[in-house]
Amino acid sequence: MPLPTVPYSVPDLSAGESLARAQAFYERLNHRRTVREFSARPIPEGVLEQCILAAGTAPSGAHKQPWRFVVVRDPIVKRAIREAAEKEEHDNYEWRMSEAWKRDLEPLGTDEHKPFLEVAPALIVVMALKHGDEGPEALHYYVQESVGIACGLLIAALHTAGLATLTHTPSPMGFLQKVLERPAHERPFVLLPVGYPAKGCQVPDLHRKSLGELSVWL
Repeated sequence: MPLPTVPYSVPDLSAGESLARAQAFYERLNHRRTVREFSARPIPEGVLEQCILAAGTAPSGAHKQPWRFVVVRDPIVKRAIREAAEKEEHDNYEWRMSEAWKRDLEPLGTDEHKPFLEVAPALIVVMALKHGDEGPEALHYYVQESVGIACGLLIAALHTAGLATLTHTPSPMGFLQKVLERPAHERPFVLLPVGYPAKGCQVPDLHRKSLGELSVWL
């Protein structure tokens, strides 16, 4: 049976207001940077909850909402995640990554050591759900695409709330499922350390692609 419907509309903005909002949003997100030096400063109560709710507004295949956000603040669990992640990253840098990959990472100063996994006040592990909690018969569709969109909204929401993030994707990420004791149908998609930049935090002086480089207009 079709779902019931409700009225929907968007704000009737003038051309100038529409452009101003678009520019302001771009400028806000263009200021966002990946941070690897975090402060232990706690995140105010309620902020992460609202950002996760914002992420949950993402569109998804057949509206199955195939995501779960596991928030880790327990120091013991964070330490276990760091230890497991550093083991995987050691193997990555030692023999999994190609020389070209390591050369591309070298200017960013990354290595196998991940202290931010313990220092950041919160880790958000985004899990992609292969199927619903009811069992394999509760099918999900376009899971990777849906969860990827939700992650983009989550990062934007966290940045808007004045928080810094790092998109950490240790590969393989199966250890997260074990450490967090999540069921088999939940697969780690991305690990986001969240918090505030450490005092004196430095980030690489990166430049993003111009509009002409990243778009095609037909």
